[in-house]
Amino acid sequence: MRFPIVALLSLAAGGQSPDIQTIDIQILATTDLHGHALPWDYYAAEPAPRGLAKIASLIREARTANPNSLLIDVGDTIQGTPMVGLHANRVRSGQPLGADPMMRAMNELGYAAMTVGNHEFNFGLKVLNKARDEAKFPWLAANILPSGVARPFDSFIVRNVGGVKVGVFGIITPNIPMWEKPENYAGYAFESPIDAARRAVAQLRAQKVDLVIGAVHAGLASPSGDKNENMADTIAREVPGIDAIYYGHTHQVVTDIRVGDVMLVQPRNWGGSLAQSVFSFAKQPDGTWRLVAKKNKLVPVTETTVVDAAVARIFEPYHSSAERWLATRIATAPVALDAARGQIEDSALVDAIHQVQLHYAKADVSLTALFNSKLKIAAGPVTIRDAAGLYLYENELYAIEGTGAMLKAALENAARFFNSCAEPTCTVAPLINRRFPGFNYDMAQGVEYELDLQAPAGQRIKNLRYQGTPLADTQKLRIALNDYRAGGSGGYTMFKGAPVLWRSHREVRDLIIEYYTEHQTLPAKPDQNWRIVPEAARQRLEQDLRRP
Repeated sequence: MRFPIVALLSLAAGGQSPDIQTIDIQILATTDLHGHALPWDYYAAEPAPRGLAKIASLIREARTANPNSLLIDVGDTIQGTPMVGLHANRVRSGQPLGADPMMRAMNELGYAAMTVGNHEFNFGLKVLNKARDEAKFPWLAANILPSGVARPFDSFIVRNVGGVKVGVFGIITPNIPMWEKPENYAGYAFESPIDAARRAVAQLRAQKVDLVIGAVHAGLASPSGDKNENMADTIAREVPGIDAIYYGHTHQVVTDIRVGDVMLVQPRNWGGSLAQSVFSFAKQPDGTWRLVAKKNKLVPVTETTVVDAAVARIFEPYHSSAERWLATRIATAPVALDAARGQIEDSALVDAIHQVQLHYAKADVSLTALFNSKLKIAAGPVTIRDAAGLYLYENELYAIEGTGAMLKAALENAARFFNSCAEPTCTVAPLINRRFPGFNYDMAQGVEYELDLQAPAGQRIKNLRYQGTPLADTQKLRIALNDYRAGGSGGYTMFKGAPVLWRSHREVRDLIIEYYTEHQTLPAKPDQNWRIVPEAARQRLEQDLRRP
């Protein structure tokens, strides 16, 4: 769609000038790219309709249609694929291939600003600061407050776009201290997003900007969710003076919803779509601009979307290096393994993670989610690609001192992934709770238990046994879990503040690769230490899994 740069608006009434100029300003936005650079699935080793190299073509096309454009990103940009993970590890070891690949490409595309995402902190401040230094645009976070020698982030930017003064402020979800090791955010404190947004908007309006944009790395608040983590709509509701908010973090696609007069937009994650918004202004007799209309569309990336050659060339050396690394053979799978049913029945692939965690943490019990239900490993050689596909996140492994009561509470929290079925046949409603993220649904190894979906939430874990006997609430347990869980995130508040007996200082993914390189063989079958009851619930869950 082409948007007019300058048009004439004829107004015959009210004594106004019959020839008041108008202009359309275009805001382009991406979010949660997570290192998806090229249209490539590193775990399946096949093309995928996503990535910044394809988004780049959409950006250039949109700018051709309307040069009065401003391009922003809403964070979670430098982490997420093996390509950027390998680059980060080389930065930490002092052997990088060069500048951060995502920053190089975003520089090429002329991004005006990027909000800091929580995953920017995953690799530590050395990696974060290097990428930030290499960006030719500011990283925004009005609610990150520096102390000591920490470098402040910009609260906002102001840019002249076609004669219209545009201000963009950045807000990040403040829960980083719950999710990250202290050294990964050392020197920074996280202020209330609402207070920081009020301050930033007041400063922008004091500069008489014509358009105020929020770039908020946080989702919409939900009744059952953490409102401290997700508050984009709360900012829209409680902070006057905002015209639009582009938000991210939750990977939920939203083309255009309105909270009062504020337009809220979330493009698809992983470079799956580009937000393309038009803000129409009319020039007033006193020379100021008045916003008269706003609308948004999401332009999807498809299989036929052209790859931008200049951006693809930037990524090529990093991509080739990652592919060589991923193709390295480390072990053997005695049988074909498929994770598709791993959330409704015990799985050899989930047990493969447990095996690693129990070994390194020297733990009694292990907790992990299934992070990639699409993973399939053929019988025969197993590569680093397969192992990396088993654990998608940059988590460290912890061993904490826990109790039977804590473990049961954790499993009850995990069971929120399911809905209850009140009737015996479990056929009335879907049993998978789509509001509870699968990455927060942990399964346990080292104990036996049943998950009864005819029981209400909080009372579903039945017949919980440890070493053949009922698990006592007071039983001391050494529990293996990741740093995200140890911080109390995802509803696992029972672990927050528990004594940390050991930590890996390495990512779980690296431990998986090392373990199976040494042990050479993946598990052939699960030990069936847990199951869902009744049988009618399990059968209904099989139907639910097949639904999008």
